[in-house]
Amino acid sequence: MDIDRLATSPSGAAAPAGGGYIVLAATPIGNFGDASSRLIEWLGSADLIAAEDTRRLHRLLQGLGVTVSGRIISYHEHNELAKTPDLLAQVRDGKTLLMVTDAGMPTVSDPGFRLVEAAVAAGIRVTAAPGPSAVLTALALSGLPTDRFCFEGFLPRKSGERATRLGALKAEQRTMVFFEAPHRLEPMLRALQEAFGPDRRAAVARELTKTYEEVLRGPLRELLQWAETTEVRGEIAVVVGGAPDAAPATVEDQVTAVNQLMARGIRLKEAVAAVAEEEHVSKRELYSAVLAAR
Repeated sequence: MDIDRLATSPSGAAAPAGGGYIVLAATPIGNFGDASSRLIEWLGSADLIAAEDTRRLHRLLQGLGVTVSGRIISYHEHNELAKTPDLLAQVRDGKTLLMVTDAGMPTVSDPGFRLVEAAVAAGIRVTAAPGPSAVLTALALSGLPTDRFCFEGFLPRKSGERATRLGALKAEQRTMVFFEAPHRLEPMLRALQEAFGPDRRAAVARELTKTYEEVLRGPLRELLQWAETTEVRGEIAVVVGGAPDAAPATVEDQVTAVNQLMARGIRLKEAVAAVAEEEHVSKRELYSAVLAAR
């Protein structure tokens, strides 16, 4: 097994045994005060900074009072495929590359995955300076179960594709976290209600860590009503409770299942055997129940 090891310098920055390396650094999702000391250190010392939006980066640098000594490079979803080889070549030559996005952790619904994938394939060291996360912040504030969850990012914009994705999640029992643009929140909540039912518990988290932070909690029908009558603004995360445990099948359900198979031309004994095996019940008892129900 090939294991990469990174030592740590007294300042907290990772120091490799040799050669260059990549640092994925989480940036504040709204409040500059959430910037870690490691992020500030890396911003000031990295040879290269790959930024999703250089203008946003300069605002962050100004807010943090950081002076950059390295070169800033624009790196986003539209150019990452073309720029990744050159960035990796510079890292191979010994440069330290810091990857930052507009907010939160690179690669999590943000640019950076292609860079990490290519770096891992090339045997280049990759480490991280963790920090703010809209996914975890929304989840923690939602009031919904946090022991098991999944992140689904942005749903497809087209209604048919969105319905298909949500249909696949209908039985998902983990808490689900989504991102959405404010102008598409209303149709998204309507689609969630159609897929999961109006009573499914959910939360809409808006402008997390900012001055006008707001978290609305309730059944999907109430959140949809709010979105229909409100001009929604800001960054949005939607958290949806998982599907409840399925109720165990009753004898009546099992008899119905047998009758449905018989209606398709399957003989009684074969239908009883199939349902009994699926439901883990006695064939004899199910057979008797089917006859009794006639």
